[in-house]
Amino acid sequence: MSANQKLWGGRFVESTSALVEKFSESVSFDARLYRQDIAGSKAHARMLGKVGVLSATDVDKIVAGLDAILAEIEAGRFEWSEKLEDVHMNIEARLTEAIGDAGKRLHTGRSRNDQVATDLRLYVRDVIDELLQLIDRVGDGLLDLAEREADSVMPGFTHLQIAQPVTFGHHMLAWREQMLRDRARLVDCRKRMNLLPLGAAALAGTVYPIDRHDVAEQLGFDGVTENSLDTVSDRDFALEFCSAASLILVHLSRWSEELILWSTPMFAFVDLPDRFCTGSSIMPQKKNPDVPELVRGKTGRVIGNLNALLVLMKGQPLAYNRDNQEDKPPLFDTVDTVTNCLAVYADMIPAIKVRRDNCRSAAAKGFSTATDLADYLVGKGLPFRDAHHVVGSTVAYAQDKGCDIAELSLGELRRFSPLIGEDVYERITLEGSLAARNHYGATSPAQVRAAIARARSARKE
Repeated sequence: MSANQKLWGGRFVESTSALVEKFSESVSFDARLYRQDIAGSKAHARMLGKVGVLSATDVDKIVAGLDAILAEIEAGRFEWSEKLEDVHMNIEARLTEAIGDAGKRLHTGRSRNDQVATDLRLYVRDVIDELLQLIDRVGDGLLDLAEREADSVMPGFTHLQIAQPVTFGHHMLAWREQMLRDRARLVDCRKRMNLLPLGAAALAGTVYPIDRHDVAEQLGFDGVTENSLDTVSDRDFALEFCSAASLILVHLSRWSEELILWSTPMFAFVDLPDRFCTGSSIMPQKKNPDVPELVRGKTGRVIGNLNALLVLMKGQPLAYNRDNQEDKPPLFDTVDTVTNCLAVYADMIPAIKVRRDNCRSAAAKGFSTATDLADYLVGKGLPFRDAHHVVGSTVAYAQDKGCDIAELSLGELRRFSPLIGEDVYERITLEGSLAARNHYGATSPAQVRAAIARARSARKE
């Protein structure tokens, strides 16, 4: 394609190098913006017609032409050309080919700079809406699993050492709290980015009597951006989205780590469904938790994408720079990765089988009710630090004997403190420990059920 055949080629006398055309094209990845690009162009054309810049005939031709192009693309009949650089030029060139001069008038009062900024905001907004639905599916699955396992005792860990007994349901609600924060971050990101960039043009606005608020209303934006220089160069919304996505994957990666551990014979807390696992090419007994492992691995990609965007933006002066073409590959990869990871977890969580006996047996190890014995002594009037010392000595004795403190006789327990009475066994059993922690947000089965009820009520609202 010669220089004067390019849509921007009027001042050029030399054709673009074939190597440069290949090097600088972006249609190979930004073609996925076609829906948003067409929606933005239709809104822009209608607005230009309302303010008298375009005739009603031209507007009708443009809108009909764009609808026809959308149908071509979705039917797989559209021919994308690297020579036309990007999604915007491909669609505009096809429009002009189809409807003539009216297609050439579409770009009046805008630039590819504010056009791509609009497309990207529309795209990220659509993605957020889809991710929110996936997060809700994951959250509902966690609620169902928590309800099934509200009474299932398991060890709670700190430093990956047995700490205190909790229930499996309480643990699932902890995962859900992470998802709720992830959801809130996406909602906040959507709200902040939902302002229309179109109208900033290349960097300084336009002389045409455009109505930006009309376009914003057509496209579902809450308002318009304020400063044209910032508008065309701003990618904060993409950074913010990728940051939120990174946290989503960090949370899924932490869940994955736990599921990987819990599915080993050493823990044997859960069975993952066969359909989410694979075998070994050499060891016939193996059942590998590939889905959690892959999610854990893909998390690094998403974190890397965030870092790539931060580095991309850190040295750019105002306003638009071609560097920003490189914002799309990491953004799109993040979208695909987080979507796939959430989708697979949404399907896998409801199918997790909890091995309750193994969970309870593990909770009975490691002196998980030792803190309850200390709290019991405090209730009898012993200062906490003294109670801590007494229980430490009791644990050492039980460890030497090879049993849990709940298995010691009353006489043995009283060797360490005369304050201990028969009622101590109501506190240092697993069920007694859980029942004692029955305040709002704590681990007792009653509180787990109360938390689930509150969550379901909030979902209905």
